[in-house]
Amino acid sequence: MICNTCIRSVVARVGILSKTRSQLINIRNLNAGLHLSYTLKPEFSMNLNMMVDSGSTAKRGPVVDVLPEKDDDGGYVSGGWKSEDGKLSCGYSSFRGKRATMEDCYDIKNTKIEGQTVCMFGIFDGHGGSRAAEYLKKHLFDNLMKHPKFMENTKLAISETYKQTDVDFLDSEKDTYRDDGSTASTAVLVGNHLYVANVGDSRTVISKAGKAIPLSEDHKPNRSDERKRIESAGGVVMWAGTWRVGGVLAMSRAFGNRMLKQFVVAEPEIQDQKIDEELELLVLASDGLWDVVPNEDAVSIARSEEEPEAAARKLTEAAFTRGSADNITCIAVKFHHMKADPANNQSH
Repeated sequence: MICNTCIRSVVARVGILSKTRSQLINIRNLNAGLHLSYTLKPEFSMNLNMMVDSGSTAKRGPVVDVLPEKDDDGGYVSGGWKSEDGKLSCGYSSFRGKRATMEDCYDIKNTKIEGQTVCMFGIFDGHGGSRAAEYLKKHLFDNLMKHPKFMENTKLAISETYKQTDVDFLDSEKDTYRDDGSTASTAVLVGNHLYVANVGDSRTVISKAGKAIPLSEDHKPNRSDERKRIESAGGVVMWAGTWRVGGVLAMSRAFGNRMLKQFVVAEPEIQDQKIDEELELLVLASDGLWDVVPNEDAVSIARSEEEPEAAARKLTEAAFTRGSADNITCIAVKFHHMKADPANNQSH
């Protein structure tokens, strides 16, 4: 008799598609005559939904949730947002690319908590399906803002919220035979402090005085410290087209992935720094961008455009043009240190 655990393990190994394998399947689908649109659509739309979460214990203002209207064919969406004080602007761009399905998600939120401006930007790249990425988009930042020590100890709050949200997602999927997973690369601005947290192989890069500086390091199974952690937990890192945990998953940390959870954790690595006048912009993106666009190129492209939406669109187009075979999603955030006071701007 075959036990349920064995059945789930087989299903999981089939269901957790690596990026490389998925790309080969999608290329075959294209050859079979599937109709997929690759035209970058110039139009975009955006909703600003104002909402207040009464469950939070901190004094919090309305949350501006920057979300596009649903894109009917899953092709391409972009948009932008600017803060009321003129200090910050951002743009996003998301493109299905050569994949048959869209598994990337992103989230952008802005609010005030205890009188401090809080902005949150996140890229969530799903694998084996989109359910984990969609769950993070819906819950991760809301959970973070509800954490009792979010303002007092932001790094602790981020770490605990990441891990608890992973537990919550796995619990929500306990009655299914799916085993979706997702990366998360997030940038959280609290006042003049920036916190970048990462799980998986999405990435956040900043431009400081024109220099590209990665604020996250991809979680790959062959990273020496990650390999050691996995093997110490009883796991194995194998070569199967690329380095994979258990010969299955091409990243060493992720949300979800129940069958590999002992080895594939959702513990974020967090870097933080104060925002000063040298910090020009942020670029957050899924590996559909980073696979073909080096950090320095991404910063150069983003700096070449005045508007962050145009920067995000240009980054997406560059990745596609350079041959990315994956979903491509990016967020560009620009800091306007000389535009802090709109009244002063009008006097010039």
